[in-house]
Amino acid sequence: MKIGRVAGTVVSTVHHPVVDGRRLLLVDLLGLDLEPTGRYLIAVDAVDAGAGETVLVLDEGTGARQVLNEPAAPIRSVIVGIVDAVSLNG
Repeated sequence: MKIGRVAGTVVSTVHHPVVDGRRLLLVDLLGLDLEPTGRYLIAVDAVDAGAGETVLVLDEGTGARQVLNEPAAPIRSVIVGIVDAVSLNG
């Protein structure tokens, strides 16, 4: 799992049919300090996340396909949660 911030929406006119009706979001990955790392993912939105929200991303193909109940889908990353708070206990 990774933590990121939704940077925007990805629009694609040509895509696999499994993406029909699903939003693709551009997620800026965050480091432990919750600052942007400069790395991005495109993830399928499973929780109705919005721009600027901090989200939890499952970035592993098999798990992502299980969350979406699409065993043969060409999907790697899915947003599975909206983060309310992060606490680091050192």
